Amino acid sequence: MSFVSLQWTGIPNSQVVPKPPTLVLNFSSFSLPTRCSGSAAKSLLFRFLPFLRWLPRYPIKDWLLGDIVSGFSVGIMHLPQGLAYALLAGLPPVTGLYSSFYPVFLYFFFGTSRHNSVGPFAVISVMIGSLTESMLPSENFLESVNGTNATVNEELRDAARVELVATITVLTGIFQVALGLLQFGFVVTYLSDPLVRGYTTASSVHVLVSQLKNVFGHIPSSFKLPDTNVGTLVTAIIAMVAILIVKELNHKFAAKLPMPIPIELITIIVSTGISYGVNLKDKFGISVVGNIPSGLKPPVAPKISYFGQVVGNAFAIAVVGYAICISLGKIFALKHGYKVDSNQELIALGLSNFLGGFFQCFAISCSMSRSLVQESTGGNSQVAGVISSLVILVTILKIGELFRDLPKAILAAIIIVNLKGMFKQFKDLSTLWKTNRVDLLVWIVTFVATLLLNLDIGLAVSVAFGLLTVIFRTQLPHYSILGRISDTDVYRDVKEYEMAQEVPGVKIFRSSSTLYFANVELYAEALKKKSGIDVDRLIEKKKKALKKLKKQQKKLEKEKAKREKVNDAGSPSLPQNAEDGPGPAVIELSGGESSAPSEPTLHSLGLPQPSFHAVILDFSPVSFVDTVSIKILKNIFKDFHEIEVDVFVAGCGGEGDLQSYEPRPGRASFGTQLIVQGVPPWCSHPQGFPRGQVLQVVPWIQSEP
Repeated sequence: MSFVSLQWTGIPNSQVVPKPPTLVLNFSSFSLPTRCSGSAAKSLLFRFLPFLRWLPRYPIKDWLLGDIVSGFSVGIMHLPQGLAYALLAGLPPVTGLYSSFYPVFLYFFFGTSRHNSVGPFAVISVMIGSLTESMLPSENFLESVNGTNATVNEELRDAARVELVATITVLTGIFQVALGLLQFGFVVTYLSDPLVRGYTTASSVHVLVSQLKNVFGHIPSSFKLPDTNVGTLVTAIIAMVAILIVKELNHKFAAKLPMPIPIELITIIVSTGISYGVNLKDKFGISVVGNIPSGLKPPVAPKISYFGQVVGNAFAIAVVGYAICISLGKIFALKHGYKVDSNQELIALGLSNFLGGFFQCFAISCSMSRSLVQESTGGNSQVAGVISSLVILVTILKIGELFRDLPKAILAAIIIVNLKGMFKQFKDLSTLWKTNRVDLLVWIVTFVATLLLNLDIGLAVSVAFGLLTVIFRTQLPHYSILGRISDTDVYRDVKEYEMAQEVPGVKIFRSSSTLYFANVELYAEALKKKSGIDVDRLIEKKKKALKKLKKQQKKLEKEKAKREKVNDAGSPSLPQNAEDGPGPAVIELSGGESSAPSEPTLHSLGLPQPSFHAVILDFSPVSFVDTVSIKILKNIFKDFHEIEVDVFVAGCGGEGDLQSYEPRPGRASFGTQLIVQGVPPWCSHPQGFPRGQVLQVVPWIQSEP
């Protein structure tokens, strides 16, 4: 393959200038319905209610049994995790059961992922918990008993917190639905994988710290170690050891077990029985869950007055919850060969949160552990989610009140053990150190910012830093001079490839980044540095030499004028015949009035000449240029023209590329590319930007990707 470069010194009358490609709009190809129709309504309905598309074609024989087993397995996990994560959010345990029922059931109708298990999630719960603790701390609900002792009125505190969290959940849902309807599902792309993993790791530390009070049986102060309740600590340690051991066995014998051993549920049942039989609360002072009301609550409108105070937190929860959900959904979709609609997932998650908020739910996301169980136990669709929500419904209606004697230390143990996977993400540090130091820096900054600042502020700082790294990368790209590998049409960096040799008299310059206002000056500096000559110094010398030459010319002109004046004054007295003898004669040589004096060259000025006569700018990585880039590029052309070097642009892509033309007689064929000084004729031509002159055919530059 080769490309052609043209020089435009003027267009002869016999030649025809090829017109740039014309954009033709075929309006007949657009499907813009002007009136409602049954097919349009059906398409819209199927889009927002995806279950209508797949449920009629549900393969009962192949999928139903697996979905039933998976639904019961996940439902069994929902019960302890719902209770535990409600405790993590600073709410009554029953709200965890509500959050494991309503959103899961609603996701069945709106979700597009077949394997995601939505519901309470540790990171979201701790974000909510930090908000409830800061806005409605327990100290605000102290009541004096007998005029001396002060105790927390838990009933009033819990009611106020439920009202606050329901408002946050509704607002979170509004944000998610709005972003989904506006097709803003791409917003999660600004949360890179190192950022998300660093954020969840720091959140897990917050979770661990928040559960120390339930493990030690006392709220730790800032300056004192907690007065440990030995019974609570022993209970938590025994539960953690038992859960860890059985989880390892589940992992080791996963292929042989029909379903994982529900150790969390077993731990809850056994500990509740022991607590009730031994009366742990009265004998050892172990804190228990307390009353869990039976039945479902009627919907309650959110308290709109809270909106202004929690809008930032709600947006952060909306983005983090969606990011975790869509990342898990895409993993399972890729594995099982189906697609997940990112915008519809936003709407599904938003509606689950929005409607759930009216029924005292807190914001939900997807859980990795539950989703893996749903997939590994044979789940093939969200029918498994419906079955798991029915398991929770039965618990809410009939079984929930039996867990009133459940020690909170057991729930804390379940939470801490489930953080194991997140703490394993510390291994990312060694991996990123070997692979990408910039991503490592993003991970560390995200972790530290989230750990030291609040979770929502930490997220904002992390996203801002992540975007700054992108800017810094474009400001510090890899600059290279390309050379041709012999007997090939491949061009590579001459410093990295020994076999790559520069084309004699030509410098091919390439940047790995696009050009815009933040890096174009660095681009110009790197070009001059890579060219091997001090362009600015040479231009300065040329200007000085020209200035000196101009002075000499003026001096000569004055002397010439003086001689002419003397000659003119003495010419009447000169003898007109040869007898008087020869006289002085002045001979003037002229090339004619029409011939302009030639411009002095570096050679004629006695200045060193560059070892090359042309510079080719490889623009293949350049996706756009702005007005600042245009100005700097014009200066590049001007500077190199001053030192008698032509500059050409290669690989100028974009709309109107030569490949969009049909081959014509006398023109380059398909697969060729024009190079001109300045901007190629098929590119957008800024006013005042210099065009070039005709070049010969040069080999195709296949530069580095």
